[in-house]
Amino acid sequence: MSEELRRAELAESLSEVRARVDRACRAAGREPGEVELLAVTKTFPASDVALLADLGLTEFAENREQEARGKVAEFAGLRPDASARWHMVGQLQRNKARSVVRWADVVESVDSERLVEALRKATANALDAGDRTHPLEVLLQVSLDESEGRGGCRPDEVPALADMITLTSDLRLRGVMAVAPLGGDPAVAFDTLSKISERLRGDHPEAVEVSAGMSGDLESAVAHGSTRVRVGTALLGGRRLTSP
Repeated sequence: MSEELRRAELAESLSEVRARVDRACRAAGREPGEVELLAVTKTFPASDVALLADLGLTEFAENREQEARGKVAEFAGLRPDASARWHMVGQLQRNKARSVVRWADVVESVDSERLVEALRKATANALDAGDRTHPLEVLLQVSLDESEGRGGCRPDEVPALADMITLTSDLRLRGVMAVAPLGGDPAVAFDTLSKISERLRGDHPEAVEVSAGMSGDLESAVAHGSTRVRVGTALLGGRRLTSP
């Protein structure tokens, strides 16, 4: 597909996704500007990210550190003047912390004390070395079911992890993230997450972000207070690349 055709395809998809978010906000009595659109670009090339940046998007997400590292660098070469922020939304192994803090502005999948410590240490080292210029923003991923393979801490673990994060100057607690359980009612899951977020904000008023909702369930997430929807398929289409 030519660049012109791909740009037109992405522009149409972006318009449709934004319209869905706007409708969901209106239905929930919220302003559309309250909900951020995060483009999940995993398995798609840097050229697609560049086109989305041309269309006005600034927030992009990856779920595999190895794929993201090269893509972020390639995108910077394609659009050196673009304003872009990168989110890590996939499960993150502690031994990848040193690499991920070199490109990620936000890690949304923090779910253990050991990962908090690994990211704190890696961020401090990166700041000292000049590889970063600002603290790492983090969200706590909460598991809303019993599936260990999808990551996330238990709801009762959130307070201790939040307290641990706020004790360091190298990390910034921004809120919570979750994925609706497979086969379950997303409304129930997102309502649970909303309550967890409300309790968290009681102790940590700065933790205002709720990253929830994807291509298939963003309307339900917006209805239950999501401030960021993570959209891949509805925006970019079917998988394009073979992940490294």
